[in-house]
Amino acid sequence: MTLPVEIKFRHMRPSEWIDADLRKRAEKLSTYCQRIHSCHVVVEIPHKHHETGNRFHVSLDLVVPGEEIAVTRSANLHASTKHLSEQEWVKAYEVEGMQKDIRVVIRDTFDVARRRLQEYERRRRGEIKTHQRTFRARRLERIAS
Repeated sequence: MTLPVEIKFRHMRPSEWIDADLRKRAEKLSTYCQRIHSCHVVVEIPHKHHETGNRFHVSLDLVVPGEEIAVTRSANLHASTKHLSEQEWVKAYEVEGMQKDIRVVIRDTFDVARRRLQEYERRRRGEIKTHQRTFRARRLERIAS
């Protein structure tokens, strides 16, 4: 069964390669959870600042039995360079393309969705420990007669 994926582009032209990448990643999510009822993805450019470049925003909404998993991510410099050394970070900062790259935003969005789906599956299977409620005794005051 293929996952029903709905993709919308706001304030930008639809792109075939973005659409194909989103569909491929959504299908990959179905390997972590077979019970996904729907997947809704919105890709947008919230502000058109041409001097500093376009910043992309990706929203992902997954509906699973009993829950809805929503993930939103926006482009920023630190998310794309957090694993780089200081020298690489300075070089990446000079090349401003990294902070505007939609591939990084899409990757981060689907990584968070994958982790949340795995957590949902663990809860559903009962693999997450729950602590028993502890009762504490209360001190009863004696009423003087």
